[in-house]
Amino acid sequence: MIVVEPGAPTAAPASDLLNASQALMRRLFNPEENHFLSHEALAQPDIRFFTARIGAETLGCAALKLCDGYGEVKSFFVADAARGKGIGAALLRQIEDQARHDGITGLKLETAEKLDAAIRLYARNGFTRCAPFGAYLDNGVSVFMEKTLPD
Repeated sequence: MIVVEPGAPTAAPASDLLNASQALMRRLFNPEENHFLSHEALAQPDIRFFTARIGAETLGCAALKLCDGYGEVKSFFVADAARGKGIGAALLRQIEDQARHDGITGLKLETAEKLDAAIRLYARNGFTRCAPFGAYLDNGVSVFMEKTLPD
């Protein structure tokens, strides 16, 4: 059974997953194309951070950043060995539930064309492409997506 629960981004095993995610982003993209938050930034009061596990093994993490008028999905990562097991969908459900709890009616995210599995996951879960938002610019690499949350 997949268990999704609040986590501490600065403590293992969540920090280990974040390190793996950030290492991947650094390998795939130029520094100016990376928009991940530091572990410490993910521990701030405007962030809701979650981990997903099966048994005692933590296999994924994701964050919800509370913004003005929407929530942003950040630091979404599932370990390679756990892909295809429903971890990503479970994390998205938790983020949506938390967003509704916090009075948020819409979610947005930034990803990239190179992360095609992530784009497919988001699309399967109701996200559609949109224009850049917040401080993001159209850099030719990023893909922006959004979803209106049902009541």
